[in-house]
Amino acid sequence: MVEAPALISLCLDAVAEQILNGDDCIEADVLGLPSELLDCLLLRLSPLALENLQQRLPFTHEDYGTGDCDSGIRRKRKRWSNFEITWKMLFEVRWPSLGTTYFSGNCLSKTNGGEDVWTDDWHQMYWERHLQNCLDAAAEIALLPCFHGSIGEIEIPAPILNSLGCRGDMRKSISYSKFSDHCQQYGLYSRCLRLPGALCVPEICDLLRNSRLERLEVQWIKSKEHVDGLCRLLKQNVETLKSIEFIHCKLSTSFVNSICDSLITKGFNTHGMHHFSIKTSSFLEKNSFPLPVGLASFLASGRSLSSLRLCDNHLHQNFVKMVLETLLDVSSSIALLDLSENNITGWLSHLEGKSSKAKQLSFGIGKSLASLRVLNLRNSNLQKDDADCLRYALVHMPKLETLDLSSNPIEDVGIKSMIPYFSEMSERLHPLVDLRLENCELTCKGVTELLRTLSTWKNPLRHLSIGENDLGSKMGALLGMFLCKGIQTLNIEDIGLGSFGFQDAQKEIIGELMLVCINISKNRGGSETAKFLTKLISCAPKLVEINAGYNFMPVESLSHICSSLKVSNGNVQHLDLTGNASCKQYADSSPAALNEFQINGKCILKFGSSSSSAVPYDDDP
Repeated sequence: MVEAPALISLCLDAVAEQILNGDDCIEADVLGLPSELLDCLLLRLSPLALENLQQRLPFTHEDYGTGDCDSGIRRKRKRWSNFEITWKMLFEVRWPSLGTTYFSGNCLSKTNGGEDVWTDDWHQMYWERHLQNCLDAAAEIALLPCFHGSIGEIEIPAPILNSLGCRGDMRKSISYSKFSDHCQQYGLYSRCLRLPGALCVPEICDLLRNSRLERLEVQWIKSKEHVDGLCRLLKQNVETLKSIEFIHCKLSTSFVNSICDSLITKGFNTHGMHHFSIKTSSFLEKNSFPLPVGLASFLASGRSLSSLRLCDNHLHQNFVKMVLETLLDVSSSIALLDLSENNITGWLSHLEGKSSKAKQLSFGIGKSLASLRVLNLRNSNLQKDDADCLRYALVHMPKLETLDLSSNPIEDVGIKSMIPYFSEMSERLHPLVDLRLENCELTCKGVTELLRTLSTWKNPLRHLSIGENDLGSKMGALLGMFLCKGIQTLNIEDIGLGSFGFQDAQKEIIGELMLVCINISKNRGGSETAKFLTKLISCAPKLVEINAGYNFMPVESLSHICSSLKVSNGNVQHLDLTGNASCKQYADSSPAALNEFQINGKCILKFGSSSSSAVPYDDDP
């Protein structure tokens, strides 16, 4: 026999129904509920019902200021907190893959000291994410060849309406069925949006007229109609917009000029953008076309611009050279410059590695790039001569912390030409902390000289990546000594260490290490890999993450590793053993033996799938 529902449950369901239907004069009754009943009621409300209730309550987000000790204010603060907890729960239920990792562009508030800090506003984030779902759904319809109507008239799919608690009889209502309805009702919550090109039409400005965008990601812009619609939207949000990113776009010079002009504040000849990015896009003109005037003006007029990304856009040296020269002539505050995934060989050829010509540009470089902290030149086809020229520019970047030269064939000659720069860095107030040189066609000879230089630094390098270079087993001893110099993250994946390299490295490890993360995968170390790991775990109390995949460790290696984990302080949270088939077979046959190596119910040892363990990695015959 089914148990009859409690009277209180029936009453709460009735109140929830009234709220969903938008009945008036109910907020006073809700405010009078004890906290326990209010909590129970909120848990029964759908997003639509919760929004209806919150919009009619006689207090706002500002009413819960922390400086007021009045009991009424404290009660309001508690009630608002209850609402935020409910919105957080609704968000995580609807988008479990995002969970608490989702933060939008407007979750910024000012502290008493005037600094920007991140705060959680789950009410705002819920409706912002909901509107993004509506945008994506509308874009799918607008992209159909047969679509020629108004984007505002596009019907919102039933699954989205169901997630709001919109019943069948409510879906026919003009308040919920169309894309324009959702833009009008929830556009004011939108601060961070991803806008497909199909929706970049003039109509979008009217639909999002209540929004105050701070971050905008634009995709698949490829026509004048798209650009015209986007420019209207940019002008509409020019006072609040801080970040814009273009992905998979086809841009002509006129398109770029129009977009950049739309970002300039009228009457001030400047803009307030902090982040500007063009990724995985192409320019319609030939590779040799000059830097668009609009983009040059944009770069020159933004004192607040802190990051510039021009990645994977098929740019050649002339374009990038003109970008650099533009930056040299202005006093910018750029902290991040990303020119990765472009063919920019010779982009610094005007320096020619000669001190006389470097001095001619030193004033400009020092003025514009003195604030630079991150320089990413990954996979830019830089040659050894480019590395020689680069070091003359780097000396004028006193705050540089991260330098990424990975996947550039600079060879030993290139890295050796930069040794004087690395020698000078140790004496600076802001030394380099992150250096990435994987897959640079380096050999043992070049890296040996580099490590010996880095080992002399008073403030040790924190992160170093030299993986995917053919260094060989002779690097083992020097790497073991380098581990004792204070390095925190080290990537030596696939450098050909072998068993002898691991054996030599283990012998040189003495004392306590500062190591937090290490990648030693694909080095064919066999049983010596396990011995090396045992030594590391015992000597590195801060070690959290290890990747030891594809080292062909025999079955007994797993027991040695587990024994070292038992006697350690238990800080290791992730140990990747993928591709070590014997270890996986032992783990599959004795799963209970690994039960003690868990954090939050998940085993810290990762073995990958059976198929991935059996498949050899790239350099296997």
